[in-house]
Amino acid sequence: MIRLLAKLFIRDYKNIDSPKVRNAYGSLCGILGIILNVILFGIKFFAGWLSGAISVMADAFNNLTDAGSSLITLIGFRMAEQEPDKNHPFGHGRIEYISGLIVSMIIILVGFELGKSSVEKIISPEAPVFSIAALVILICSVLIKAYIAVYNFRIGKQISSSAMRATAHDSLSDCIATSAVLACLLISHFANINIDAYCGIVVSVFILISGIRSAKETMDPLLGTPPEQTLIDEISGIVYAHEGVEGIHDLIIHDYGPGRMMISLHAEVPADANLIETHDMIDNIEKDLRRKLGCDAVIHMDPIATDDEHTLEVKEKIVALLGCVDARLTLHDFRMVKGPTHTNVLFDLVVPFDLQKSEKELRANVQTIVKTIDENYYSVINIDKSYV
Repeated sequence: MIRLLAKLFIRDYKNIDSPKVRNAYGSLCGILGIILNVILFGIKFFAGWLSGAISVMADAFNNLTDAGSSLITLIGFRMAEQEPDKNHPFGHGRIEYISGLIVSMIIILVGFELGKSSVEKIISPEAPVFSIAALVILICSVLIKAYIAVYNFRIGKQISSSAMRATAHDSLSDCIATSAVLACLLISHFANINIDAYCGIVVSVFILISGIRSAKETMDPLLGTPPEQTLIDEISGIVYAHEGVEGIHDLIIHDYGPGRMMISLHAEVPADANLIETHDMIDNIEKDLRRKLGCDAVIHMDPIATDDEHTLEVKEKIVALLGCVDARLTLHDFRMVKGPTHTNVLFDLVVPFDLQKSEKELRANVQTIVKTIDENYYSVINIDKSYV
Protein backbone atom coordinates (compact mmCIF):
# COMPACT_ATOMS: atom_id res chain seq x y z
CA MET A 1 0.00 0.00 0.00
CA ILE A 2 2.82 2.43 0.88
CA ARG A 3 4.47 1.90 -2.50
CA LEU A 4 1.17 2.55 -4.29
CA LEU A 5 0.47 5.67 -2.22
CA ALA A 6 4.04 6.88 -2.79
CA LYS A 7 3.55 6.60 -6.55
CA LEU A 8 0.32 8.58 -6.28
CA PHE A 9 1.36 11.34 -3.86
CA ILE A 10 5.17 11.66 -3.90
CA ARG A 11 6.82 13.24 -6.90
CA ASP A 12 10.11 11.54 -7.80
CA TYR A 13 9.34 8.90 -5.13
CA LYS A 14 12.38 6.76 -6.06
CA ASN A 15 14.86 9.52 -5.16
CA ILE A 16 15.18 8.60 -1.46
CA ASP A 17 18.36 10.70 -1.10
CA SER A 18 16.40 13.91 -1.68
CA PRO A 19 15.48 15.60 1.66
CA LYS A 20 12.06 16.60 0.25
CA VAL A 21 11.26 13.06 -0.91
CA ARG A 22 12.50 11.70 2.41
CA ASN A 23 10.23 14.02 4.38
CA ALA A 24 7.33 13.18 2.07
CA TYR A 25 7.74 9.49 2.91
CA GLY A 26 7.78 10.32 6.61
CA SER A 27 4.62 12.42 6.29
CA LEU A 28 2.84 9.72 4.27
CA CYS A 29 3.65 7.02 6.82
CA GLY A 30 2.56 9.34 9.63
CA ILE A 31 -0.83 10.05 8.03
CA LEU A 32 -1.45 6.36 7.32
CA GLY A 33 -0.45 5.51 10.91
CA ILE A 34 -2.97 8.02 12.30
CA ILE A 35 -5.82 6.63 10.18
CA LEU A 36 -5.12 2.95 10.95
CA ASN A 37 -4.61 3.52 14.69
CA VAL A 38 -7.83 5.52 15.04
CA ILE A 39 -9.70 2.67 13.32
CA LEU A 40 -8.03 0.13 15.63
CA PHE A 41 -8.94 2.19 18.69
CA GLY A 42 -12.60 2.24 17.63
CA ILE A 43 -12.95 -1.48 17.01
CA LYS A 44 -10.88 -2.50 20.06
CA PHE A 45 -12.87 -0.18 22.30
CA PHE A 46 -16.01 -1.90 21.04
CA ALA A 47 -14.42 -5.33 21.68
CA GLY A 48 -13.40 -4.29 25.20
CA TRP A 49 -16.89 -2.99 25.91
CA LEU A 50 -18.36 -6.32 24.76
CA SER A 51 -15.97 -8.49 26.79
CA GLY A 52 -15.38 -6.24 29.79
CA ALA A 53 -11.67 -7.19 29.64
CA ILE A 54 -9.27 -4.60 31.11
CA SER A 55 -6.49 -5.89 28.87
CA VAL A 56 -8.56 -5.26 25.71
CA MET A 57 -9.57 -1.76 26.85
CA ALA A 58 -5.95 -0.94 27.70
CA ASP A 59 -4.88 -2.20 24.30
CA ALA A 60 -7.51 0.05 22.67
CA PHE A 61 -6.22 3.18 24.42
CA ASN A 62 -2.69 2.10 23.54
CA ASN A 63 -3.74 2.42 19.88
CA LEU A 64 -5.17 5.87 20.57
CA THR A 65 -1.79 6.98 21.91
CA ASP A 66 -0.21 5.39 18.81
CA ALA A 67 -2.33 7.69 16.70
CA GLY A 68 -0.98 10.57 18.76
CA SER A 69 2.55 9.24 18.25
CA SER A 70 2.00 9.14 14.48
CA LEU A 71 0.71 12.72 14.64
CA ILE A 72 3.87 13.80 16.50
CA THR A 73 6.03 12.00 13.91
CA LEU A 74 4.11 13.76 11.11
CA ILE A 75 4.56 17.17 12.75
CA GLY A 76 8.25 16.40 13.28
CA PHE A 77 8.82 15.66 9.59
CA ARG A 78 6.88 18.77 8.54
CA MET A 79 8.86 21.02 10.91
CA ALA A 80 12.15 19.43 9.85
CA GLU A 81 11.42 20.58 6.28
CA GLN A 82 11.80 24.24 7.26
CA GLU A 83 14.72 26.06 5.73
CA PRO A 84 17.54 27.42 7.94
CA ASP A 85 16.89 30.87 9.38
CA LYS A 86 18.78 33.44 11.45
CA ASN A 87 17.81 31.73 14.71
CA HIS A 88 18.54 28.22 13.41
CA PRO A 89 21.33 28.56 10.83
CA PHE A 90 21.89 24.79 10.74
CA GLY A 91 18.26 24.04 9.90
CA HIS A 92 15.56 22.20 11.84
CA GLY A 93 16.47 18.60 11.00
CA ARG A 94 17.00 17.51 14.60
CA ILE A 95 13.30 18.08 15.31
CA GLU A 96 12.80 14.63 13.79
CA TYR A 97 14.93 13.11 16.54
CA ILE A 98 13.01 15.06 19.17
CA SER A 99 9.68 13.83 17.80
CA GLY A 100 10.98 10.25 17.98
CA LEU A 101 11.98 10.83 21.61
CA ILE A 102 8.49 12.17 22.43
CA VAL A 103 6.96 9.06 20.85
CA SER A 104 9.22 6.90 23.03
CA MET A 105 8.14 8.78 26.17
CA ILE A 106 4.48 8.21 25.24
CA ILE A 107 5.16 4.48 24.82
CA ILE A 108 6.76 4.33 28.28
CA LEU A 109 3.84 6.25 29.83
CA VAL A 110 1.30 3.88 28.25
CA GLY A 111 3.23 0.87 29.57
CA PHE A 112 3.30 2.35 33.07
CA GLU A 113 -0.43 3.17 33.09
CA LEU A 114 -1.32 -0.28 31.75
CA GLY A 115 0.76 -1.91 34.49
CA LYS A 116 -0.95 0.26 37.11
CA SER A 117 -4.46 -0.69 35.84
CA SER A 118 -3.50 -4.37 35.79
CA VAL A 119 -2.35 -4.28 39.42
CA GLU A 120 -5.67 -2.70 40.37
CA LYS A 121 -7.50 -5.54 38.58
CA ILE A 122 -5.45 -8.13 40.50
CA ILE A 123 -6.59 -6.52 43.74
CA SER A 124 -10.24 -6.32 42.54
CA PRO A 125 -10.60 -9.03 39.87
CA GLU A 126 -13.44 -9.13 37.32
CA ALA A 127 -13.86 -12.06 34.94
CA PRO A 128 -13.93 -11.02 31.23
CA VAL A 129 -16.83 -12.09 29.00
CA PHE A 130 -15.86 -14.21 25.97
CA SER A 131 -17.05 -12.83 22.62
CA ILE A 132 -16.48 -14.12 19.07
CA ALA A 133 -16.63 -10.53 17.82
CA ALA A 134 -13.88 -9.49 20.23
CA LEU A 135 -11.81 -12.50 19.15
CA VAL A 136 -12.07 -11.60 15.43
CA ILE A 137 -11.32 -7.94 16.15
CA LEU A 138 -8.14 -8.81 18.06
CA ILE A 139 -6.91 -11.14 15.30
CA CYS A 140 -7.47 -8.41 12.69
CA SER A 141 -5.71 -5.94 14.97
CA VAL A 142 -2.59 -8.12 15.19
CA LEU A 143 -2.43 -8.35 11.38
CA ILE A 144 -2.89 -4.60 10.90
CA LYS A 145 -0.27 -3.75 13.51
CA ALA A 146 2.16 -6.22 11.92
CA TYR A 147 1.66 -4.43 8.61
CA ILE A 148 2.28 -1.02 10.24
CA ALA A 149 5.48 -2.34 11.87
CA VAL A 150 6.76 -3.80 8.59
CA TYR A 151 6.26 -0.66 6.50
CA ASN A 152 7.69 1.60 9.22
CA PHE A 153 10.79 -0.61 9.60
CA ARG A 154 11.27 -0.77 5.83
CA ILE A 155 10.79 2.93 5.10
CA GLY A 156 12.65 3.90 8.28
CA LYS A 157 15.65 1.89 7.10
CA GLN A 158 15.47 3.33 3.57
CA ILE A 159 15.43 6.95 4.73
CA SER A 160 17.51 6.38 7.92
CA SER A 161 14.82 7.75 10.24
CA SER A 162 15.10 7.04 13.98
CA ALA A 163 11.60 8.49 14.49
CA MET A 164 10.07 5.95 12.11
CA ARG A 165 12.07 3.11 13.64
CA ALA A 166 10.70 4.17 17.05
CA THR A 167 7.17 3.99 15.61
CA ALA A 168 7.97 0.55 14.15
CA HIS A 169 9.19 -0.70 17.56
CA ASP A 170 5.95 0.61 19.06
CA SER A 171 3.86 -1.26 16.48
CA LEU A 172 5.85 -4.45 17.04
CA SER A 173 5.29 -4.25 20.79
CA ASP A 174 1.58 -3.75 20.06
CA CYS A 175 1.54 -6.98 18.05
CA ILE A 176 2.99 -8.83 21.02
CA ALA A 177 0.66 -7.06 23.45
CA THR A 178 -2.48 -7.79 21.44
CA SER A 179 -1.41 -11.41 20.91
CA ALA A 180 -1.04 -11.74 24.69
CA VAL A 181 -4.50 -10.23 25.19
CA LEU A 182 -5.91 -12.67 22.62
CA ALA A 183 -4.29 -15.63 24.40
CA CYS A 184 -5.64 -14.34 27.70
CA LEU A 185 -9.24 -14.31 26.42
CA LEU A 186 -8.93 -17.84 25.04
CA ILE A 187 -7.38 -19.22 28.24
CA SER A 188 -9.95 -17.46 30.43
CA HIS A 189 -12.81 -18.91 28.37
CA PHE A 190 -11.66 -22.48 27.73
CA ALA A 191 -9.67 -23.11 30.94
CA ASN A 192 -11.94 -21.00 33.13
CA ILE A 193 -8.91 -19.23 34.63
CA ASN A 194 -9.03 -15.45 35.04
CA ILE A 195 -5.56 -14.22 34.01
CA ASP A 196 -6.75 -10.96 32.44
CA ALA A 197 -4.92 -8.69 34.90
CA TYR A 198 -1.73 -10.78 34.86
CA CYS A 199 -1.78 -10.68 31.07
CA GLY A 200 -2.07 -6.89 31.32
CA ILE A 201 1.12 -6.78 33.41
CA VAL A 202 3.01 -8.88 30.84
CA VAL A 203 1.79 -6.56 28.06
CA SER A 204 2.89 -3.49 30.04
CA VAL A 205 6.40 -4.93 30.46
CA PHE A 206 6.70 -5.50 26.68
CA ILE A 207 5.55 -1.92 26.04
CA LEU A 208 8.00 -0.48 28.58
CA ILE A 209 10.94 -2.40 27.08
CA SER A 210 10.00 -1.22 23.59
CA GLY A 211 9.74 2.39 24.78
CA ILE A 212 13.12 2.34 26.51
CA ARG A 213 14.78 0.76 23.45
CA SER A 214 13.34 3.31 21.02
CA ALA A 215 14.19 6.19 23.43
CA LYS A 216 17.84 5.15 23.38
CA GLU A 217 17.81 4.95 19.59
CA THR A 218 16.43 8.49 19.26
CA MET A 219 18.60 9.98 22.01
CA ASP A 220 21.88 8.72 20.53
CA PRO A 221 21.93 11.08 17.50
CA LEU A 222 20.94 14.00 19.74
CA LEU A 223 23.85 13.30 22.08
CA GLY A 224 26.22 12.61 19.17
CA THR A 225 27.33 9.24 17.87
CA PRO A 226 30.25 8.26 15.61
CA PRO A 227 29.41 8.02 11.90
CA GLU A 228 29.03 4.74 10.04
CA GLN A 229 32.26 3.24 8.70
CA THR A 230 30.85 3.36 5.15
CA LEU A 231 30.54 7.16 5.39
CA ILE A 232 34.09 7.48 6.75
CA ASP A 233 35.38 5.33 3.88
CA GLU A 234 33.43 7.41 1.35
CA ILE A 235 34.86 10.67 2.70
CA SER A 236 38.39 9.23 2.72
CA GLY A 237 37.98 8.02 -0.86
CA ILE A 238 36.92 11.47 -2.07
CA VAL A 239 39.80 13.22 -0.27
CA TYR A 240 42.52 10.74 -1.30
CA ALA A 241 41.34 10.88 -4.92
CA HIS A 242 43.13 14.23 -5.15
CA GLU A 243 46.85 13.87 -5.79
CA GLY A 244 48.88 15.69 -3.17
CA VAL A 245 47.05 14.57 -0.03
CA GLU A 246 49.46 12.52 2.10
CA GLY A 247 47.04 11.72 4.93
CA ILE A 248 43.95 12.87 6.81
CA HIS A 249 43.13 13.08 10.51
CA ASP A 250 40.88 14.88 13.01
CA LEU A 251 37.82 14.00 10.93
CA ILE A 252 34.70 15.36 12.65
CA ILE A 253 31.18 14.92 11.33
CA HIS A 254 28.43 17.14 12.74
CA ASP A 255 24.91 15.81 12.28
CA TYR A 256 22.19 18.48 12.33
CA GLY A 257 19.50 16.09 11.14
CA PRO A 258 19.00 14.08 7.95
CA GLY A 259 20.38 15.90 4.91
CA ARG A 260 22.18 18.49 7.07
CA MET A 261 25.74 17.37 7.69
CA MET A 262 28.93 19.33 8.28
CA ILE A 263 32.41 17.84 7.92
CA SER A 264 35.75 19.14 9.13
CA LEU A 265 39.11 17.42 8.73
CA HIS A 266 42.84 18.00 8.53
CA ALA A 267 44.58 17.11 5.27
CA GLU A 268 48.33 16.48 5.34
CA VAL A 269 50.13 18.03 2.36
CA PRO A 270 53.84 18.29 1.44
CA ALA A 271 55.48 21.24 3.20
CA ASP A 272 57.42 22.16 0.06
CA ALA A 273 54.38 22.22 -2.25
CA ASN A 274 53.18 25.43 -3.91
CA LEU A 275 50.84 27.16 -1.44
CA ILE A 276 48.47 28.57 -4.06
CA GLU A 277 48.15 25.22 -5.86
CA THR A 278 47.62 23.35 -2.59
CA HIS A 279 44.93 25.80 -1.50
CA ASP A 280 43.20 25.36 -4.85
CA MET A 281 43.28 21.57 -4.38
CA ILE A 282 41.73 21.90 -0.91
CA ASP A 283 38.95 24.07 -2.36
CA ASN A 284 38.25 21.40 -4.99
CA ILE A 285 38.06 18.68 -2.32
CA GLU A 286 35.53 20.73 -0.35
CA LYS A 287 33.44 21.20 -3.49
CA ASP A 288 33.60 17.46 -4.26
CA LEU A 289 32.42 16.58 -0.75
CA ARG A 290 29.56 19.07 -1.04
CA ARG A 291 28.52 17.78 -4.46
CA LYS A 292 28.78 14.05 -3.72
CA LEU A 293 27.62 13.94 -0.08
CA GLY A 294 25.41 17.03 0.13
CA CYS A 295 27.37 18.41 3.08
CA ASP A 296 29.33 21.52 4.05
CA ALA A 297 33.03 20.76 4.41
CA VAL A 298 35.91 22.68 6.00
CA ILE A 299 39.46 21.37 5.51
CA HIS A 300 42.56 22.50 7.39
CA MET A 301 45.93 22.08 5.66
CA ASP A 302 48.71 20.43 7.68
CA PRO A 303 52.15 20.76 6.01
CA ILE A 304 54.41 17.78 6.68
CA ALA A 305 57.97 16.94 5.74
CA THR A 306 57.97 14.32 3.01
CA ASP A 307 61.63 14.53 1.95
CA ASP A 308 63.38 14.31 5.36
CA GLU A 309 64.42 10.66 5.53
CA HIS A 310 65.60 10.85 9.14
CA THR A 311 62.27 12.31 10.38
CA LEU A 312 60.30 9.70 8.45
CA GLU A 313 62.48 6.90 9.82
CA VAL A 314 62.01 8.05 13.46
CA LYS A 315 58.26 8.38 12.89
CA GLU A 316 58.01 4.81 11.55
CA LYS A 317 59.93 3.45 14.57
CA ILE A 318 57.66 5.27 17.04
CA VAL A 319 54.51 4.09 15.23
CA ALA A 320 55.76 0.49 15.42
CA LEU A 321 56.66 0.77 19.12
CA LEU A 322 53.28 2.32 20.03
CA GLY A 323 51.73 -1.06 19.28
CA CYS A 324 53.43 -2.36 22.44
CA VAL A 325 51.30 0.07 24.49
CA ASP A 326 48.03 -0.37 22.55
CA ALA A 327 47.58 -1.47 18.95
CA ARG A 328 44.87 1.18 18.42
CA LEU A 329 47.15 4.17 19.11
CA THR A 330 47.92 6.36 16.11
CA LEU A 331 49.73 9.64 15.62
CA HIS A 332 49.76 12.62 13.28
CA ASP A 333 51.36 16.08 12.88
CA PHE A 334 54.78 14.52 13.48
CA ARG A 335 57.83 16.80 13.48
CA MET A 336 61.25 17.08 15.08
CA VAL A 337 62.95 20.21 16.41
CA LYS A 338 66.69 19.84 16.92
CA GLY A 339 68.51 21.78 19.65
CA PRO A 340 72.11 21.96 20.88
CA THR A 341 71.61 19.40 23.68
CA HIS A 342 68.46 17.45 22.74
CA THR A 343 65.78 17.02 20.10
CA ASN A 344 62.08 17.55 20.73
CA VAL A 345 59.83 15.00 19.04
CA LEU A 346 56.38 16.54 18.67
CA PHE A 347 53.17 14.84 17.57
CA ASP A 348 49.47 14.38 18.33
CA LEU A 349 48.64 10.99 19.81
CA VAL A 350 45.14 9.68 19.03
CA VAL A 351 43.83 7.69 22.01
CA PRO A 352 40.70 5.47 22.11
CA PHE A 353 38.03 6.58 24.60
CA ASP A 354 38.10 3.22 26.38
CA LEU A 355 41.88 3.11 26.96
CA GLN A 356 42.43 2.24 30.63
CA LYS A 357 45.68 4.16 31.08
CA SER A 358 45.68 7.70 32.49
CA GLU A 359 47.18 10.53 30.43
CA LYS A 360 50.10 10.76 32.86
CA GLU A 361 50.84 7.05 32.52
CA LEU A 362 50.46 7.21 28.74
CA ARG A 363 52.87 10.14 28.42
CA ALA A 364 55.42 8.22 30.52
CA ASN A 365 55.06 5.15 28.26
CA VAL A 366 55.53 7.25 25.13
CA GLN A 367 58.56 9.03 26.61
CA THR A 368 60.13 5.63 27.32
CA ILE A 369 59.49 4.56 23.72
CA VAL A 370 61.07 7.74 22.33
CA LYS A 371 64.10 7.35 24.64
CA THR A 372 64.73 3.81 23.34
CA ILE A 373 65.37 5.32 19.91
CA ASP A 374 67.74 8.01 21.17
CA GLU A 375 68.53 9.08 24.74
CA ASN A 376 68.53 12.73 23.66
CA TYR A 377 64.98 12.62 22.28
CA TYR A 378 62.21 14.19 24.34
CA SER A 379 58.57 13.63 23.47
CA VAL A 380 56.16 16.57 23.37
CA ILE A 381 52.77 15.06 22.74
CA ASN A 382 49.21 16.31 22.56
CA ILE A 383 46.61 13.73 23.62
CA ASP A 384 43.82 13.62 21.03
CA LYS A 385 40.55 11.68 20.76
CA SER A 386 39.03 10.20 17.65
CA TYR A 387 35.49 11.33 16.74
CA VAL A 388 34.98 8.57 14.17
